[in-house]
Amino acid sequence: MIYSLMFVLGFIFYFFNNALAEQQETRLPEMVVTGEKIVVPTKQTGETVYTGTEVTTRGIELSGEKGKTSVYEAISLLPGVVFESSDANNLATEQTNVRIRGVRGYLGAMTVEGIPNYGGNPMGPRAYIYDLENFESIAVYKGAVPADLGSGVGNRAGAIELRPLWAEEKFGARISQSVGSFEYKRTFLRLDSGKIGPPDTRFSLSYSFTGEDKWKGPGEIGPRDNFNLTLVQPIGKNLEIKIWGNFNEIKHHKYRYLSYDQTKDLDKYYRLDFNESLTGVPAQDYLYYEFNREYHKNRDLFASITVTISENIKIVLKPYISKEDAKIWDGSDKISSKIDGSQQSKPGVQQRTRDIERKGIITELSIDFKNIKISGGYHYESSDMNIYTQNYWIRNDGTLRYLGYGVFATTGTTYVNSPYLKVAGTIDKFNWQAGIKYFRFEDSDSDGYTTEYPGGVPTLVRAPDLDRKAKTYDIWLPTAGVSYMFSESLETYLSYGRNFIRPYAYMPLINTYNRLRTQFQTAGITLNDLFEGYNIEQSDNIDIGLRFRKDFIEINPTVFVSKHKNLLTTVTDKRVTDTSTGKPVNYQQNIGKAKGYGFEVGTNVFVSDWLTFYFNPTFNHLTYDDNITYSGTTLSTDGKQVVDVSKWTAISGLILKYRDFEIVPQMRYIGKRYGDCEHKEEIPSYTVFDLKLSYSKEKIGMLRALKFSLEFDNILNKKYVSVINAMDDAVSGTTYGVGAPFTMRGAISFTF
Repeated sequence: MIYSLMFVLGFIFYFFNNALAEQQETRLPEMVVTGEKIVVPTKQTGETVYTGTEVTTRGIELSGEKGKTSVYEAISLLPGVVFESSDANNLATEQTNVRIRGVRGYLGAMTVEGIPNYGGNPMGPRAYIYDLENFESIAVYKGAVPADLGSGVGNRAGAIELRPLWAEEKFGARISQSVGSFEYKRTFLRLDSGKIGPPDTRFSLSYSFTGEDKWKGPGEIGPRDNFNLTLVQPIGKNLEIKIWGNFNEIKHHKYRYLSYDQTKDLDKYYRLDFNESLTGVPAQDYLYYEFNREYHKNRDLFASITVTISENIKIVLKPYISKEDAKIWDGSDKISSKIDGSQQSKPGVQQRTRDIERKGIITELSIDFKNIKISGGYHYESSDMNIYTQNYWIRNDGTLRYLGYGVFATTGTTYVNSPYLKVAGTIDKFNWQAGIKYFRFEDSDSDGYTTEYPGGVPTLVRAPDLDRKAKTYDIWLPTAGVSYMFSESLETYLSYGRNFIRPYAYMPLINTYNRLRTQFQTAGITLNDLFEGYNIEQSDNIDIGLRFRKDFIEINPTVFVSKHKNLLTTVTDKRVTDTSTGKPVNYQQNIGKAKGYGFEVGTNVFVSDWLTFYFNPTFNHLTYDDNITYSGTTLSTDGKQVVDVSKWTAISGLILKYRDFEIVPQMRYIGKRYGDCEHKEEIPSYTVFDLKLSYSKEKIGMLRALKFSLEFDNILNKKYVSVINAMDDAVSGTTYGVGAPFTMRGAISFTF
C-alpha cells in the first residue's frame, strides 16, 4: 500500500508539473530565478537514494551569531527540528533542549565526517564544542540513518554529520569580531596555509574566544576557548591523509529553572535566578550562584586515510581518540548522608565528575561499478567512562563540609563492535539501496562502594549489593530505500530504517537505589537486579516524500511514521516503600512503547534574485502506547501526546537583497505542549520574531570580502517557556527554563 501511495502521489505531481510547464509556455515567458541554496538533499558515499537534508554554508550563516557555537541552532531552520535554549547566545552548554521529530536530541547520533561524538551523564552528543565557521555543511538524517555513520550510543533521534571545511588550496585568513547585549563578545581567527612546497601540504588553524554575562541573575557564561586544526597531505595519486583536531574549554554559571506554578506568572518570575550572595541560612544558600556552575574540556583528534586501489575501489581508515573532562556543581535542598548511625538530609551541593576517554577506528571498503555500488565497513571502539558524584553539606558560614562520594563504582572498559554492509544501484530513473548493520555493546562489570564515616572521616567501603555484572547488548539495524525520477523537476522516494539507543540513565537508577538502599536490601533486591531491566531502545521509521523543483520553487513534503519500543519508562515496585513519600518506589525500566506519525514540508521560493521565501512547517503526532503506573496508581496516558512534543511547529522567513545589503526577518512558532504525561501541566504556544541585517562587499583592496551585520532576537520581547527539563514519561518534578528577552548583536569580519 505504501508503494502504491508513493507512486500515486508522484504521478499527481508529475501531471501538475507538466500542466504548470504548459501554462507558463502559453501565458508567461520562461522565468529562471537563481538563488543561493539554504538546504539541499544529501546522501552518503556509496548510496543512490537521498535520505537526508544538508544545511549548506549559506544555511549555517542564516543562524547568525547564535549558530556559530551551536550545531542545533544551525539546523533548527529544518522542519522537524525544534531547538530551545535558556541562554541568549547559546553558550550555556547543557541547559538546552532539542527534539528531532519529537525524540530528544541526546538520543541521536552526531558525527564529524562519520566519527561519533558523545559522552555520558547526560548521554548523547556534545553539540557545544565546535566553531561552525570550520564546517562547510551539516547533514541531518531524521528517519533512516546511513550505516557508515558512527552511531556512538545510538541514533533513535536520527543522525547529524558535520562536514569539515578542510584546509583550502589557496592561502587565506578570516578575522571576525562580535559584540552584543549582556556583554557578549566573540573573536574568531582562521588561517589557511594554501599548498606548501612540492608535497602540496596544506593546513588550517583557527582560534575563538567567546564570553558573556548571564542575561538574568549573577554569573557569567564563559570564557569559552576553541582551537581547531586540519591538515591535508596527498601522497602520490592514490593516497591522501587528512587530520582533524578540536579543543574546546568552557566554564559558566547556570540559569535557575522555574516550577510549573511559577511559569503561570512570568511577569513575576521571568527573571528569577540564583542568589548573588550567601545569606547564612543553608536552606537558602544552596541557591547561591557559585554552587551552581559547570566546567567542560573536550579534546578530539582523528585521521581520515583514503587509499585508491583503482578507479572503482577505495579503502578508507578513520582512527580517532576523544577525551572529556567535566565538573558540574548543583545546589540541592536535600543531600542525604548516613552519619552517626542515622540517615540525615540537609541542604548542600553535589559535584558530578566526568572523566571519559574513547578510542576507535572505522574502516570501509567501497566498490563502485557502473550501475551498482557496494560498501562495507567495521566500527570498533573502546571507552572508559569514569563518572561519579561527591557530596557536601552547607555550613551556616557558607563553607562546605565534605561528605565523601555519593555515587562511586569501579568501571572497566566497554566495547562497541559494529560491522555493516550497503548495496545500492540505479536502473534508468529508478534508484534503490539496502543495508544492514549489527551493533554490539559490551558493558563492563562494576564493583560498588558506599561511603561510611569511621571516626567522622568519609571512607569508601566495598558494597557487593551495589555491584553490576558485565552485560552484552546487541541489535540488527536494517535500512532500505527507493526513489524514482519522473523528470528533472520531480522525484518521489520511500525509505525505511531501524534506529536505536543503547542503555543510558545509569546515575538516576543508582541514586534511587542508594537513597533507599536499606529498603531494597530488606526486599532482597540488588542494584544489578534493577539493571537487568535495562535494554536497547528501538524505533522503526518510514519516510514517504516528494522533491519538486521547478524554476523558482522547491518543495519537499514528507510523511513519516514511527513505532518505538523498549523505551525507558517509570515503573512502580510495590516490594519497596519510598520513605520520603510513604508510597511504592518508582524507577525506570525499558518497557515503554510509543508510536507516531506526521508530515513536514520544506519550502523555498526564489521569487527573484533579490527575494527568497522559506516556510518549513511540521505536524507531529507522537503518543504513548499504554498507560503508566506510578506509585501504585495507573495513570491515563495511553494515546496522549508525549511530554514536551508540540503537534505543530513552523519556521519561516524572507531573504531580501538590495545590492550589497541583506535583510532577513524570521518567525519561529512552537505549539502547545505538556510538561507531564497526564497533561496537567500545559505550556502555551509561542511565536518569536528575529531580524538580521548585513552588508557584504567583495574584493576591497587586499580584502577578499568585508561584512558588517546586526542581529535582533525576540524583537517583541516575548516572555515564554523554552526548555522543559523532564524525562519523556515525566509524572512529576518537571522544571522549566524561560527564553531570553530581546537581544542585539553586531559583528564585523574580514577575509583575506
